[in-house]
Amino acid sequence: MSLDFGHLRPLVTALCLTAAGTLPAWAYQEAPALAEKVAAGELPPVEERMPDEPMVMETLDSIGEYGGTLRRAILGGGDQHNILRQIGTELLVRWSPDWSEVKPNIAKSWTVSDDATTYTFELRPGMRWSDGEPFTADDIMFWYEVFLDERLTPSKHANFVDAGGPVQVTKLGDYTVEFKFNEPNGLFLQALAYGFGYPPVVYPKHYLSQFHIDHNPDVQALVDAEPAATDWVSLFNLKAGPMHTPLFWQNPDRPTLHPWKVKNAYGSVDRVVAERNPYFWKVDEEGNQLPYIDGLTWDQVEDAETILLKAFNGEIDYMARHIGRPVNLAALTDNKDRGQYGFFQVGDIPGSQTALLLNLNNPDPVKNEIVNMFEFRQALSHAVDRQEINDLVYLGAGRPVQTAPHPNAPFYNEEWATRYTEFDPDLANELLDGIGLDQRDADGFRLGPDGNRFTLVFLVADVFGWQYPDVGELLQGYAKDVGLDFQIRASDRSRLQEIASAAEHDAYIWNCPGGLVDAYVNPFCYLPRGGAVYWAPKWADWGTDPNTGIEPPEHIKELFEIYRGVTSTSEPAAQEAALLELIEKANSQLLTIGLIQSNGAFGIVRNNVRNYVDPMPIAGQLWTPAPYTSQVYFEGGANLP
Repeated sequence: MSLDFGHLRPLVTALCLTAAGTLPAWAYQEAPALAEKVAAGELPPVEERMPDEPMVMETLDSIGEYGGTLRRAILGGGDQHNILRQIGTELLVRWSPDWSEVKPNIAKSWTVSDDATTYTFELRPGMRWSDGEPFTADDIMFWYEVFLDERLTPSKHANFVDAGGPVQVTKLGDYTVEFKFNEPNGLFLQALAYGFGYPPVVYPKHYLSQFHIDHNPDVQALVDAEPAATDWVSLFNLKAGPMHTPLFWQNPDRPTLHPWKVKNAYGSVDRVVAERNPYFWKVDEEGNQLPYIDGLTWDQVEDAETILLKAFNGEIDYMARHIGRPVNLAALTDNKDRGQYGFFQVGDIPGSQTALLLNLNNPDPVKNEIVNMFEFRQALSHAVDRQEINDLVYLGAGRPVQTAPHPNAPFYNEEWATRYTEFDPDLANELLDGIGLDQRDADGFRLGPDGNRFTLVFLVADVFGWQYPDVGELLQGYAKDVGLDFQIRASDRSRLQEIASAAEHDAYIWNCPGGLVDAYVNPFCYLPRGGAVYWAPKWADWGTDPNTGIEPPEHIKELFEIYRGVTSTSEPAAQEAALLELIEKANSQLLTIGLIQSNGAFGIVRNNVRNYVDPMPIAGQLWTPAPYTSQVYFEGGANLP
């Protein structure tokens, strides 16, 4: 079996197109289980549960059938994106299927001022949270209150901050909200359409306000009843955790706007269960309330190998995460008849699927001085045999690269992709000697300027099927060959990200976005901007708020200024010119060290699943498949015995 991952643009043109507007004059239909609850008086009629103008989604293959459960598997610890990406991305706006324009979603429409500072969104009257309570501008304003509160949100996401400070959000009516920036923000709509655009629409005021002392003076009684809470702030953070963290999925009581809602807490049970949201606000072209599938399950397992065995046994209905690695393709192909599944392609093409992220804000002054030397990073880049990593770990399924745009990107540059990628241990040794690491101990390892062995500890997590621990093992050997002592520490993703976000680490093996058009909004391997800058988290904090973090050196400040040329205009040509300048500057400084760029991955899908997209586009913060088709999956059944 061969899989063609050679193209991604255009991505998919027939993929669940969306349109906002008034439905034709036909009656809504709903899932039989919901109809039974209506008949029993447990739910209002479907007409009363829908907004005045629901979102109408076109199906990919056909109008679906109600019923069934989509089965997946999940690892313990920090695998919450396994849930989030499948059911959790309902944003104010969303990308079109071909990833070329922003379309309506929770917001039915919007206007933008000529200077790109002011964005006014019209919500959908009659839209409701999963518990039936109205969703209005007051919910967005409650998020904004939390966002501004230093007790609750000391770190502000860069999507909602500019050089002049936080965005100003104003309620103009029950269903109208204005976002006003201090300077032009030509990328705000695009940023909202990516995963981290979620915060304004996940804070139900009617539920979360009970945990906030300004809204509930008797909140101490709730603190006393929660063993894990020490005060109202810790209680609020437990109940209102960010959606991209485990906390969100560990509170099944929290109302949602998603198509399904978790019934039990992730991490506390062997099987996470999500059931349909009876107030979900999307329909197909015939007025059938979505989603088609009743629910989803994630069996919690210890390792990716167990997920693979479950696939062989026919216990996985749709999944790429953890199992779509090249090393598994032969075994999955051999067992596809037994497991009754086929394959779909995943267009996962980041700037670098596997990258070395040295912490340039290392709290150890000796290590920090050395890793901030360009020559050290250049030496490390030349010390690594990328082709061997590609052959041994990824079975030749990728390409050796530096962190740079993908060949399918409109601004691919071969010089960027190949800069400092030659495997040349002699040059690496020469560079290391030249920066003063020319003394070695009895075991042949280099000594730092303090006379101690120079050691870096790399954090790794075994996620996405990208085999970072295996890469780490090879890296350790390459480093030893040039006298560097690299230690590899594997743990679960959530713990590693907690350490890395606090800049308490030496280095991280992770991935870099920016392979395609996501470089505009998610340039965080070219610039320390955002919440996932594991190579310079303190510079990223400063970039969001100069009163926090660590002030960066001038060559990093220059990158921030260049990027303002991207965000301060809505003119595409000017944005592209500034982005290209940013990538050139960052790439030439080796702020991150790219190793391998993916040609795409694959997933498996049971033979009876319909309306799934193939290939499934994904890159950076594009949290697929949730923005596209998960609401219209259904089980056709015809191809199973």
